[in-house]
Amino acid sequence: MRWAPLTLLFATVAAMAQPYPSRPVRLVVPFPPGSTPDIVGRTLGAALQESMGQPFVVENRTGAGGNIGTEAVAKAPADGSTLLVGINGPIATNKYLYPSLPYDAEKDLAPISLLASAPQMLVVVPELKLDSFRAFIEYARANPGRISYASVGSGSASHLTMELLKSEAKLYAVHIPYRGFPPAVTDMLAGNIHAMFAIIPGVLPHVKAGKMRALAVTALKRSALAPDVPSVAELGYPQLESLAWIGLLAPAGTPPDVLARLSGETMRGMRSAETRELLGRQGFDVVASTPADFQRWIRAESVKWARVIRASGATSD
Repeated sequence: MRWAPLTLLFATVAAMAQPYPSRPVRLVVPFPPGSTPDIVGRTLGAALQESMGQPFVVENRTGAGGNIGTEAVAKAPADGSTLLVGINGPIATNKYLYPSLPYDAEKDLAPISLLASAPQMLVVVPELKLDSFRAFIEYARANPGRISYASVGSGSASHLTMELLKSEAKLYAVHIPYRGFPPAVTDMLAGNIHAMFAIIPGVLPHVKAGKMRALAVTALKRSALAPDVPSVAELGYPQLESLAWIGLLAPAGTPPDVLARLSGETMRGMRSAETRELLGRQGFDVVASTPADFQRWIRAESVKWARVIRASGATSD
């Protein structure tokens, strides 16, 4: 019995020496199944599971523009067992939209990699009978408050891109935030919402079916997925370039060796030909950045969209 403490010590040291990960890892996605962060998260999870030998299980924790799931990770143990698949809003811009947040993304989260980014498409319902970007602007100016637009959550790219357009084009439209992409599209197809900025593949089938009309893509050049739709740059609004982006983060304080392994395996998995092809079909460009590059990206996005939020008066609604 006198050796029990020593035995326990050896067991503890042995457990600590086990290579990461030694148990299943949760990938928290703050948006519902079928949303774009969910698709990217599950794609990454499958790659990490294969390369690291442990299950990477996606857990969808929705609500409050992504803040609920983000808070859960920010307050989770900093041991690499819980990771966040985060987007623009809860990581870079929600702090300017909400009176207060239960976490500080800059202090409570450690960037691992900017996974992927994608331009968006402005779509409207056919009932508006608007066949061009200019017609949309003229109608919105002439009918302030008559157009409602959906977003996948306050602070998301779909929200802030429209707020930027409202500010630049001097028009007014009513924001209706949703808990992710699927319910927003469902409501728009039902005619309850008039317009939306959305990831191209998510709405392109409805455009081709005549259930939505595509007016512009938020890039400096046209998208290969929709070559007939003009870019905001050629329409005279290059300042409307806007990317929806998705990244991987961990709780602050996660051991450097764990972050380094996650970073290396994430970049390797995301850059594989299979992953590039799969996410390319979803309209995403794979980035797979280093932690330092992702941190710089977050800060730049935060500064850029803070100006938009202040100028437009956008709130979390």
